[in-house]
Amino acid sequence: MMIKRFHLNGSTRVIEIASNDGYLLQYFKQKNFDVLGVEPTANTAEVAEQKGIKTIVDFFGSEFAQKQLVDKGILGTLILGNNVLAHVPDINDFVLGMKKALHPTGIITMEFPHILKLVKEYQFDTIYHEHYSYFSFTTVKRIFGTYGLQIFDVEEIPTHGGSLRIYAKHEADRSKEISSNVEKLLEKEDKAGINTDEFYQNFTENVNTIKNEFISFLLDEHKKGKKIIGYGAAAKGNTLLNYCGIKGNDLISFVVDASPFKQNKYLPGSHIPVYSIEKIAEFKPDYILILPWNLKKEIIEQLSFTQDWGCKFVTAIPKLEIFQFHNV
Repeated sequence: MMIKRFHLNGSTRVIEIASNDGYLLQYFKQKNFDVLGVEPTANTAEVAEQKGIKTIVDFFGSEFAQKQLVDKGILGTLILGNNVLAHVPDINDFVLGMKKALHPTGIITMEFPHILKLVKEYQFDTIYHEHYSYFSFTTVKRIFGTYGLQIFDVEEIPTHGGSLRIYAKHEADRSKEISSNVEKLLEKEDKAGINTDEFYQNFTENVNTIKNEFISFLLDEHKKGKKIIGYGAAAKGNTLLNYCGIKGNDLISFVVDASPFKQNKYLPGSHIPVYSIEKIAEFKPDYILILPWNLKKEIIEQLSFTQDWGCKFVTAIPKLEIFQFHNV
């Protein structure tokens, strides 16, 4: 999409911040783009290097941008950052770093969870240790503007239960038109009251309703002798389970996860064991609680075999829902 929309070619330098194992950059590399990853975890950076993707093991910030990029004549024509903005402890320094590292006619594109969705749909399980901030578009536009960066387009996308994808440029760059999407989203947020205390006032009350309904469901079904397991050892699932005070495996027998790195371990706090997906067919649960609810459609399709014994699926956020395979 980026290549097509902005007519990018092989002379484009693509820099990805928090590039992980190079999964996204590998596709730019296949099209002969000059790619560079910035990734603080050495083990995942090593995987990227094995794919031939040059990766600098470090945290991105203004000092890094100056010494490792600008001073070496490296500027990004396209700077990418998906689900990194919310993870940054010093957002001002981070944005200043992008300002420095951006080519005069370059583009920055970032994705991050949208606080409008988080609050309106009570997505409290998105609040966990890796996230330092929860952004509105209004706030991000203001921060970027402080450092001479102008957001010229924005899209609302379904990722993580509702995210924003922004496109930014240098204020001095007149080669890109400002999309009407920018003003529309600012108005939408303002209308929702995102800049007022009232917008956030009933959040706790609604979260407690979710908690009570979820615990009641587990207890009621447990009394009936029903077997309940969880799917997905995700961070958001740990927020839900710990907030609801779920301990041990008496209400939720175990959780399955596709990642071998998580199998045969325990969820933090709740100490529910984690197994491979093969355990489902062996155990034949009555209910599967989908912890990464934002991926429920894909997960249910993967678990279609559970219909052999009439298994039902459950999500707890934004409200308790129970459904069968054919209802999704």
